[in-house]
Amino acid sequence: MRKLAAELIGTFWLVFGGCGSAVLAAGFPDVGIGFVGVALAFGLTVLTMAYAVGHISGAHFNPAVTLGLWAGGRFPAREVIPYWVAQVAGAFLAAIALLFIAQGAADYDLAANGLAQNGYGDGSPGGYSLAAALVCEIILTAGFLLVILGATDGRAPAGFAPIAIGLALTLIHLVSIPVTNTSVNPARSTGPALLLGGLALQQLWLFWVAPLIGGVLGGGLYRGLFERSAQRPDIEGVEPVPQRLPREPDKRRYDPAIG
Repeated sequence: MRKLAAELIGTFWLVFGGCGSAVLAAGFPDVGIGFVGVALAFGLTVLTMAYAVGHISGAHFNPAVTLGLWAGGRFPAREVIPYWVAQVAGAFLAAIALLFIAQGAADYDLAANGLAQNGYGDGSPGGYSLAAALVCEIILTAGFLLVILGATDGRAPAGFAPIAIGLALTLIHLVSIPVTNTSVNPARSTGPALLLGGLALQQLWLFWVAPLIGGVLGGGLYRGLFERSAQRPDIEGVEPVPQRLPREPDKRRYDPAIG
């Protein structure tokens, strides 16, 4: 339950902070933060919450990350569905909170202003096609998993993984906000779509299918190419990494005559 609570809170923070920056701050007159600000906001949500609760749940906050970590041999299959439920619940609660705040402005209209929902075709900010959205989401999610698995590898510098992961998510948003409004996260897409309904809900399938495919591709690719063997011996069915034994200390006394 501690893990699931951490995932729910972390996903809430991601959706509330990331989508909130788009809904409340991106287009604010004269001082709006724009695409760059929204991209940075999403990256900062992951970075900050990864440091806050990453030691509890692993800081997935994303069903595609959870599935990708399973594909990469870092996560047990039995915990995938519970993590997904917690993540979607956190995203939905964040969308409710964001909508409540947004409606505090007299000129806000849900149908007209939206909740930073994802889409393709008529739902895409730049009018990009279904095929373009599908390929974009798969590639970016796969790349995200490569960064996550590499940054959390036992051979990587310790303590810097949240920074690399947060910056990777920022980069992903800088690329794909015009294409799909950036998902790479089925939970993040589901929360706003459930409240909006209509086109956002009709197109939601793509923002489950594409990120999950990308997550499995990224996780499998890293495991197959870069991971010499499993880093997590506590997961069922995974062989532990052979540990190099420390060299025995030299117990001979120093002899000045020999040096």
